Formats: sequence, C-alpha cells, structure tokens
Amino acid sequence: MAIFNYVAIDKDGKETKGRLDVAGNQEAMEQIRQKGLYPISISEEKAKSDGPSPRAGSAPGEIKPAKSVLTLSFGGVSAKQITIFTRQLATLIGSGLPLVRALYVLERQEKAGVLKVTIRGLAEQVEGGSSFSEALAKFPKAFPSLYVNTVKAGEAGGVLEVVLTRLAEFAEKSQRLEGRIKSAMIYPALVLTMALSVLGFLIAFIVPKFLQIFKEMNVELPVMTKVLLVVSDFAKNQWYIGLAVIALLIVLFKVLYKLPATRLLLDKARLEIPVMGVLVRKIAIARFSRTLGTLLSSGVPILQSLMVAKDTTGNEAMARSIVVVHDAVREGETVAKPLLKAGLFPAMAVNMISVGEETGALDQMLLKVADVYDEEVDVTVTGLMSILEPFLIIGLGLIVGFIVIAMFLPLFQLVTALGGG
Repeated sequence: MAIFNYVAIDKDGKETKGRLDVAGNQEAMEQIRQKGLYPISISEEKAKSDGPSPRAGSAPGEIKPAKSVLTLSFGGVSAKQITIFTRQLATLIGSGLPLVRALYVLERQEKAGVLKVTIRGLAEQVEGGSSFSEALAKFPKAFPSLYVNTVKAGEAGGVLEVVLTRLAEFAEKSQRLEGRIKSAMIYPALVLTMALSVLGFLIAFIVPKFLQIFKEMNVELPVMTKVLLVVSDFAKNQWYIGLAVIALLIVLFKVLYKLPATRLLLDKARLEIPVMGVLVRKIAIARFSRTLGTLLSSGVPILQSLMVAKDTTGNEAMARSIVVVHDAVREGETVAKPLLKAGLFPAMAVNMISVGEETGALDQMLLKVADVYDEEVDVTVTGLMSILEPFLIIGLGLIVGFIVIAMFLPLFQLVTALGGG
C-alpha cells in the first residue's frame, strides 16, 4: 500500500484535494471516480530514500496510459476540424463544464475518424493525471507547438477558456487569409487547365492528321511545321518521358529543399521575385505577427513566443532573421530594432511594432499589423490575378497562333505551287 495525493474537480468544476492509501494509481483513480470526482493529477508520496523510484522514467504526477494508442501521434486532422473543436471546447468550458467531461462530450458527438480517436486520447490522458497541454503534446501532427504553448500559458494563468477562444479566432483568420488566396487563384487555374487540355488535344490528335495529309501530298514542310511535328510526335508517342522528367525534377527539388543551405538560398530568391516576392513577404509578416501577438496575449514568454512564431513564416530567410531578433531580445534589446536591422520587414511593420513596445501593448499592435497585412495580401493577390489573366490569354493566343500558322503554311505553299503550275 502507498499514499497518493490527488487533485480533482467535481461536477460543478470545484477543485478538491485529498490523500488515499491504496495499492497503486489505478485503484486511486477508481476511488476518486467513485466519489463523483474527475482527477486532474495524482502523485505518490515518496518515502525518504536515496534509492531509485520504481517509476524513474515518469515525471512526478504522471500516469502512464494503459493503452499504447494514447502515446501515438495522429495525422489526417484538418485545420478546419481543429478550429471547430477548439471553438466548441472553449464554449463548453465557458459554460462551467469540467475539461474531461467537455472532451468526452465532444468525442461522443464526433463522427468516427482520426479526430474522434484523438479527442478520446486527450480525455483519457487528462483523466489519467496529465495536464491538457501535456496531453496535446502527445499529438503533434494534430496540435502544433503554437497550440500547445498557448494552452500551457492559459493553464498557468487559469484562463484556459480565453486562450482557446483566441486560438479559434487565430485559426479562423489564418484560414480566411488562405481562403482568399485560393479563391483568387481558382479562375486563372481553371483557364490554364482548360487551355492546356485543348492544346494537348490539338497537338496529340488534330495536328498529326494534317501532317499526314502533307506527307501524302509530298509537300515540303517549313521549319515551323517541322517543329510542330516534333512536338506532336513527342506528345503522342513519348509523353511518359515528359512526365518522368517532371516527376524527377519535383523529387529533386524536394530533396534539395530539405537541405538548410539550399532552402535558405531558394527562400531568399523567392523574396526577390518581382510582385511574387512582395506577396510572399506580406504573407510571412501576417502569419508571424498574428502568431506572436496571439502567444503574447495568452501569456507565453516573449523568447518562447519568438521561437514558435518563426516557424509560421514559411520562409527560411525570414525565420533566421527572427532567430537573430530572439538572440537580441535575450540580451536586452527591443523587438523592433533587430527587425529593422534584418532588412526583411517593411518599415511600416517595424514602426508599428516599435510603437506597441513603447506603449506596452505589443501583443495588440502585432495583431493590428497582422490585420493590415492580411488586407494587403488580399489586395496584392487581386492585383496579381488581374495582371496574370491577360498574360495567360496572350500566351495562349501566341501558342494557338503558332499552331495555326504551322498547319496552314504548307497549304499556302501547295496552293502557290499549283497556281504557278
């Protein structure tokens, strides 16, 4: 028998502490449940001894899950599902429902799938004595470090409902930005797909029939027609080589992009591309500012927030500049000064951040910066698409014109020859 200290909550959410003289963790959990309580943490009172603890591999108060499934990381959960789950959990906790009970309520209403298993795993981990942030950390593919660190700060400050609401708002705004970008690209993508399909059909099936007629009539083919003949033959008989080359280039790019030096070089180049570089930069600033602002407003320390936020930029060059900012802040600098030195953030964003630091409202100013650049991204994408559409039409017109001229040139030569004869 051993003595276990526990912290639990009742159905009304009130915290209760106590001690139990039982054989082990499982029996302690059963007795706590029989009292109508939900265990938050259970820890064994260790005897004063220099010998190793029989559970040396466990953290104090940690209960190892009985099922191995709880320690696995699950993928296949969409950002939208996590956003809905977060919003619903915040609502239930705000209504006074204990965390464990709220998780089981959400698990029961969820359809069979990865998220349902994940929520069940979270509930069982918390019921077994883990904190909510510790439980979330066991599912990194569903809950990234931003999510875990924000929840951890909310637990420490006793404002879990507030930080969950902020997380839901953060995710909703991020998805709204991505949605605007995707919706703006739908029309050009459809036009390009349809045009390429028509061109492929012409080159693979229509052009060869014309060329066959020219061969049968022994017409001397001009250079443009010979080029079209080579392209048509390749598209019809050797298309698999083209696909293989494209697949090889994609694989090669992905392999090279995993190398830090190559990724840094390519990401720097992305920032310098006319128009597109401006868009990439604005998207990175919006993501970074919103992430950092959300973390700071939730009580996460500035140094930890910077290291989490840098991974949301999606650009290695900008991420490295934020690491420099982190090191400078650790030495006592402000955030704005090293950002300005890095030269990757526009003066407007840096000035707004500087004002936020001077007024003691850095988190609020960062969220305003994110809102400003969200709008700028929307405007930039709309402008980019309006520029791209005429270029697509002109490009496709040139290709179609080339095909038409290449097919009709031999006919003109034939008519000329017959007329001269």
